[in-house]
Amino acid sequence: MLYPPLIVLAGGTRFTLPVSGKQERVAEIKQAAAQNKQEMAQYTWVEQVTISLKGEQKKQEHFQVHLGPDGKPQKTSLDPPPAPSEHEGRLKKHIVEKKKEEYKEYADQIKELIQQYVPPEKDLIEQAREKGNIMMGPAAGAPGQYRLVLSNYVKQGDNMTLVVDKAQKDLVSLSIATYLDDPKDAVNVTVAFARVPNGPNHVSGETINGVSKQLTVAIQNSNYQHL
Repeated sequence: MLYPPLIVLAGGTRFTLPVSGKQERVAEIKQAAAQNKQEMAQYTWVEQVTISLKGEQKKQEHFQVHLGPDGKPQKTSLDPPPAPSEHEGRLKKHIVEKKKEEYKEYADQIKELIQQYVPPEKDLIEQAREKGNIMMGPAAGAPGQYRLVLSNYVKQGDNMTLVVDKAQKDLVSLSIATYLDDPKDAVNVTVAFARVPNGPNHVSGETINGVSKQLTVAIQNSNYQHL
């Protein structure tokens, strides 16, 4: 006789899960991910990106965004060009610009990395399922929700947790633990989702923490308009 597998989640919670139930939930997530991506291609929205270093805000940018033919975000800046500074000495200006370029390059690296995770891709979800890298269980304190934990989703040793609304089959939140080139260069992410009225489910807010350099990228999306 075959018994459902015993799953042990972080924190020691144990429960049994029928294989058919997990496959059904994974199929729902894959379908929702594909449908949302298709619907999002019909919208444009405003993205606000705030970069902070060691808790101090360094830069804030605003973009008009839509998905291109390749399904990737295409952005147009909504900010005026920066006014040239007339009072800074050349050396001081060079040092300031060099520091800005360093943290901007690092911020761009972690943003590019997280684009591989958010929004979740149905093909990568399927790969995780085929490799047995998905665990499922209840969402703590939320009886109407469940969570899927995906391991080795993009990189070996990474971890992504999806919290899903059972009734609506919508993503409620998402958290990621990953890294850049070296596992010591950790990147942690929390993502919140919301639904456009009569439209797709979308990322409403996202916080990316580059642990080693204490750099935070906070992203807020708003003003969704149908193209």
